Amino acid sequence: MTDTVLIKNAMLVNEGRQRRTDVLVKNDRIERIDANISAPERAKVIDADSLLLLPGMIDDQVHFREPGLTQKGDLASESAAAVAGGITSFMEMPNTSPTTTTRQALADKYVMAEGRCAANYAFYFGGSNDNIEELRRLPATDACGIKVFMGASTGNMLVDDEEVLEKIFAAAEIPVTTHCEHTPTILQNLEQATQRFGKDIPASAHPEIRSVEACLKSSKLAVSLAEKFGTRLHVLHLTTAEEMALFKPGDMPGKQITAEVCVHHLHFTADDYAELGNQIKCNPAVKAPRHREALLEAVNDGRIDIIATDHAPHLPSEKNSGNYITDAAGLPLAQHALPCAYEHVHAGRISIERLVQMTSHNPALRFQVSERGFVREGYFADLVLLRPDSPWTVSDDQCLSRCGWTPFSGQRFHGSIHTTLVNGQIVYSGNKIHNRHSGQRLVFDRH
Repeated sequence: MTDTVLIKNAMLVNEGRQRRTDVLVKNDRIERIDANISAPERAKVIDADSLLLLPGMIDDQVHFREPGLTQKGDLASESAAAVAGGITSFMEMPNTSPTTTTRQALADKYVMAEGRCAANYAFYFGGSNDNIEELRRLPATDACGIKVFMGASTGNMLVDDEEVLEKIFAAAEIPVTTHCEHTPTILQNLEQATQRFGKDIPASAHPEIRSVEACLKSSKLAVSLAEKFGTRLHVLHLTTAEEMALFKPGDMPGKQITAEVCVHHLHFTADDYAELGNQIKCNPAVKAPRHREALLEAVNDGRIDIIATDHAPHLPSEKNSGNYITDAAGLPLAQHALPCAYEHVHAGRISIERLVQMTSHNPALRFQVSERGFVREGYFADLVLLRPDSPWTVSDDQCLSRCGWTPFSGQRFHGSIHTTLVNGQIVYSGNKIHNRHSGQRLVFDRH
């Protein structure tokens, strides 16, 4: 293990500005940020003259499939994919098997993760129709947030009874994160699609089934409940132009209600179903190009606060049968998280400073993550070096996720991950994973 790393002459992007600097890392912390730092004895020196130095991405929404679904991925395999994509911390969802809807199940997940993750980790506590007393007893620092599926999910985790939702929103003392889709609307749309297409529903019908109206109705309810009870609400993976009216522009600090978009909803549009079919089937659905443009506009004006992945691996056999009903919803995305998001910087649609705000600073602020998400002296050394102009082509044979495929296969990205450090350890460089067990449990400042 490397105790000391000196990053020389990097272009640091942090807290709204760029500057050329050196960064000295000792043990797990950033010891010094300054020009012309001399290399200590036995330090690992990285020449970063042509690289961007960023705080590592904090991905507030992943499905790493453990426990119960480990044929698709587990905490070890998917966290390795994550650090290759510039993610240094992740927050994992509760719709595993069993679901993370008791304090014991949450504690069990932390035991599973200890010593096995390449990235730092935290877990959500899942709201359900019958665990309000468990939720009320949950210590504020045990989970990153409370996840509420206001659209269909695993087991008893669909919560669409407004009385139950009110109890959850009233009781929550930590951020409530929501998947917002109105299930009765979806079921009605599915019945109409079945009448139209029979058993051969095309993938292109997905955004009509998982419709704008289904998203908007559910998001409106979540926002109204948060306003009623003063709940800290974070609405996940938004997909529609219409929903953007629910959120306020501007900087995130001080906001009660915040919003997230995922990399695939900024990348793909409904036009891509013709080529990719159910490979890009996800919930909420990838929608028409006008929605992607509205999401990008909201990233720039601050109505969207966080960019995440919603990494959700499925085996190829679960995605590629061509049967819309049975093919699974979800995409493996973590390994290409920052390169995919950086495409918008390369194209001039967003600034690199805005990207760092959305992927690192704001997740740390929203969830009150202690001493991470910024490049500051004394903070944990969770760092990413990115090559800004190094075009490369994605292929399935590079995939580190257990599922073994990516929806980006064959696509050309212009930024690539050179090196990722987690807690001062080089976990990814030279297209290889190192120190697979460097991740630590995230700590939250919630006093």
